[in-house]
Amino acid sequence: MFFELIEKRRSIRKFKARDIEKEKIEKLVETALRAPSSRGINPWIFIVVDDRQLLNKLAKAKRHGSSFLKNAPLGIVVCADSDKSDTWVEDASIASIFLQLAAETLDLGSCWIQIRKREHDGSLSAESYIQNLLKIPGNIKVESVIAMGYPDEFKPPHSVESLQIEKIFHNIFEI
Repeated sequence: MFFELIEKRRSIRKFKARDIEKEKIEKLVETALRAPSSRGINPWIFIVVDDRQLLNKLAKAKRHGSSFLKNAPLGIVVCADSDKSDTWVEDASIASIFLQLAAETLDLGSCWIQIRKREHDGSLSAESYIQNLLKIPGNIKVESVIAMGYPDEFKPPHSVESLQIEKIFHNIFEI
């Protein structure tokens, strides 16, 4: 089941105008809270956004690569308390991919929107933009936003032939 899931999962940027059921959102939240965390610190924090006006504003977080969020019925902002853990980036990243795999299991499409180290405009980072918009304090860092919804596009799985097998080495790095 897991292998089938990762073989078919693709980034989805087009969503149907259909709300996600409360039970599915609850399952997504539970999944996020079960994500592994270094030393069990669990520095992550999740902001579940289903307010259409907020989604439209979040869609403007970056110049490129976030506009499709305006058509998603759900965005989960993945944050972490950088004061609690020096591995907050890794922990938030693991939680982000857990959310994407859970979405796929629930027949939802998803797409990771990278926020950390991205620009909103020439004077403001995407992270600062979201922190201001959602009233997130400075020690809480924003890693990503996961856009989710019922897919309104189909992307075939990547073929085995397209996998970059040349990046796999055994025992030592050898070219």
